[in-house]
Amino acid sequence: MKKRVPYSFIIAALLLMASSILSAVMLQEYSIRRFIIALIPSVVFSVALITEIIMSQRNSIKFIAKLNESVGMAENEIMYYSETPAVIVNENFIVLWCNREFDSQLIEDHEIFGTDIIKALCLDVKELMTDGISKTEYNGRIYKVSAIPVDKNDVRMVYLNFTDISEFAELFNKYKRTRPSVMLLVIDNYEDVMQNFKESEKAQVAAATETLLEEFMAKTTGVLRKLSHDKFIAVIEEQHLCEIINAKFSILDNARNITIGGRSNIITLSIGVGRGASTLEESETFAKQALDMCLGRGGDQAAVKTENGFKFYGGVAKGVEKKSRAKSRIISNAVQEVIHNSDEVFIMGHRFADLDAVGSGVGLAGAIRMTGADAYFVVDFEKNLSGSLISRVQEEYSDLIISPEEAENKFTDNSLLIIVDTHNGELVESQNIYKAASQKIVIDHHRKSVNFIDDAVIFYHEPYASSASEMVTEIIQYFKNVSVIPQILAEALLAGIMLDTKNFVMKTGVRTFEAAAYLRKSGADTVKVKSLFTSSIEAYRKKAELISCAEIIDKCAVAVAHTQSDDIRIIAPQAADELLGIENVDASFVIYKTGDVTNISARSLGVMNVQIIMEKLGGGGHQTMAAVQLENTSFDKAKEMLIKAIKSD
Repeated sequence: MKKRVPYSFIIAALLLMASSILSAVMLQEYSIRRFIIALIPSVVFSVALITEIIMSQRNSIKFIAKLNESVGMAENEIMYYSETPAVIVNENFIVLWCNREFDSQLIEDHEIFGTDIIKALCLDVKELMTDGISKTEYNGRIYKVSAIPVDKNDVRMVYLNFTDISEFAELFNKYKRTRPSVMLLVIDNYEDVMQNFKESEKAQVAAATETLLEEFMAKTTGVLRKLSHDKFIAVIEEQHLCEIINAKFSILDNARNITIGGRSNIITLSIGVGRGASTLEESETFAKQALDMCLGRGGDQAAVKTENGFKFYGGVAKGVEKKSRAKSRIISNAVQEVIHNSDEVFIMGHRFADLDAVGSGVGLAGAIRMTGADAYFVVDFEKNLSGSLISRVQEEYSDLIISPEEAENKFTDNSLLIIVDTHNGELVESQNIYKAASQKIVIDHHRKSVNFIDDAVIFYHEPYASSASEMVTEIIQYFKNVSVIPQILAEALLAGIMLDTKNFVMKTGVRTFEAAAYLRKSGADTVKVKSLFTSSIEAYRKKAELISCAEIIDKCAVAVAHTQSDDIRIIAPQAADELLGIENVDASFVIYKTGDVTNISARSLGVMNVQIIMEKLGGGGHQTMAAVQLENTSFDKAKEMLIKAIKSD
């Protein structure tokens, strides 16, 4: 270390000499001899002063050099005997030096010098250099590793410091394992189930259910409390919740196995779990949202809500049909009130509208017009799957069906938008109309998805219903001044019901036939409705070819349509329906292309929930009918993803 020369002392000596000269001048002593005599003391003093300064500087340099040497030795000693393991590696990650603790704690059985640190500790030093800090486990201990790069004499070295955080990590893991989560449990349709039992059997059902829940909680350290005859709340630790999730909520299967009076499958549960919340209050909010999703998807399942979304388990049993139509009457009155306070009503379904979307939309629009209000059904005339029905309706109601562009021009701030056959805002026919609408009504039967429309003034959602057309048929029966509807509207609604029930075979309840009876009363001709399902001979050949190439994988028929055609959107779902007629097939999947998008159409007989399978790929739908769209995905990749989703279900 260098020490600066104290120039202030030299300047003082020079000033002393100058003052002597000035004194001589002032005394008018001009002789050279006298001048030199006057100057001698100053010169002697200056020389002595400068000599002392130089000697002092040399001594300081020697002292600092010795001090640096001592400090360097002390640093080396401190680093070597430090309680924190440390190692220095070169740019190729070869060990150049390590301290005593590193040698004893991490590498005690062999010589570490000259070896690759990556191989010795299985440590990704390159990633560590990028992140600056990481965590590693070695010899049963957990270390936090930090990296400090050092450049000296054009040589690149890296100093790695290992901090033992095993106790902290164990404490943190214990904290995570014991984090509480709120769980809400509900018996689906408790009142409807109980009304069919004797008093003694009702007690058996209640006792069997409570025993089941108590046995379920006995395996945990959680607590269970009964809120009402059909609602329970539990608080459970994360470590036990993980076990329950890994078992895929086996309590759902155990509930279906309860047998009372020789009858089984009478009780199903819906479970909402709030996981990963920061507080118990937030966990309860998550649990309520998860439970709402379960009930909106038909019940008999569990939903786990976290900050990142929902995850569903179960959902095998069919939704239990509610026999009371009181809700339909209440919804009908509420819809009429909103319509009365609106200028015009615009109704639309999902993109590529099928017979259910068009039938329910057209039927509702026609019924609203019968009450004296202006109503229109909005559909893309080019991109739909119901061209024959649209043409037939236009023959009798030329202005009832309009395009999205026409609707946008007519739409005002006080216009009402009714969305049928979907509750997903991303799937509606026109995004512009959807965004412009301040008032929305949703009428849908599909099981609830995560991204549902949450700002609707009326959200009429019944997952047990066979179709949106069935729900609309029930609503319009309570419209004022509407006893029966015109034949063409009745046939449109009946076509929607027949499509989604596969001609009254799938997901058909008592209320489905009651709705069909009302439509027959209004003059619906089943022969004319059946003609809406006919296809050309070319389409039939393509469908047969698609079915013939199907293969069976885990009781699932999977077919790939390698050729594209304009009517593939109609052919693929029909082929999926036909594949369900094959022996030992519980579900069918047809993969086809539309432009750059790979589509998968899924169908099921109810044994397998295809909605859950499609949701794993980013799609959705219903328990027996679902689909997904995969962008920039080849046939082979889509098939691979599908098979993986099937096997993991």
